[in-house]
Amino acid sequence: MGKVSKNYKAALAKIEDGKQYQLQDACNLVKTLVTTKFDSSVDIDIRLGVDPKKANQMVRGVVTLPNGTGKDKKVLVLCTPDKEEEAKSAGADYVGLDEYVDKIQKGWTDVDVIITMPSCMGKVGKLGRILGPRGLMPNPKTGTVTMDIAQAVKDVKLGKIDFKVDKFGIIHCPVGKASFDGQKLFENAREFLRTVIKLKPQASKGTYVKSVYMSATMSPSIEIDPKSIDSAN
Repeated sequence: MGKVSKNYKAALAKIEDGKQYQLQDACNLVKTLVTTKFDSSVDIDIRLGVDPKKANQMVRGVVTLPNGTGKDKKVLVLCTPDKEEEAKSAGADYVGLDEYVDKIQKGWTDVDVIITMPSCMGKVGKLGRILGPRGLMPNPKTGTVTMDIAQAVKDVKLGKIDFKVDKFGIIHCPVGKASFDGQKLFENAREFLRTVIKLKPQASKGTYVKSVYMSATMSPSIEIDPKSIDSAN
């Protein structure tokens, strides 16, 4: 095990051993655990009682955080010429089609989200081997394959996040920055957690939400009482 810094030890001492915190309390506490010089990301990890290997227990969805993520996401729109101005006006960082398809085939993936149109999927689909492993492949289920390009771009810029359970049954999601006040973090975390709960598969039996943890970049984790999610107002 690596050497634990004094700052980390000091942060760890602020967390009561074995305690499950109320969601609101965790959002206030996490801000005091930050030791980085940069504006740390605040993340939530939620472990679910599902078997991701079974298609009927896959949990995947999108959520628009009410206070945004604190990060300006780079958006690429792959569209036909008649939609380019709409995409640019909505705030897309990169707009085009063939030239960006070529760039991606050569290894360029310096974006956070890719949005496209159904009519362009013939060309975009060929990029699956490159975009898929990076989580960049457009998907109708997440609203990134759509005719309403402007709304899709605006949603992403406002804080729309695509999430899915990994092979270990865990969903990881950023819910803001350490510079956010506790209330904004709380509102974002509550929205994300409630969205995950609504997506409970019918095939899931037993305890659905097994554990919830919140942490900032390089900080210790705070365990959250799952029961506090439903009662959070």
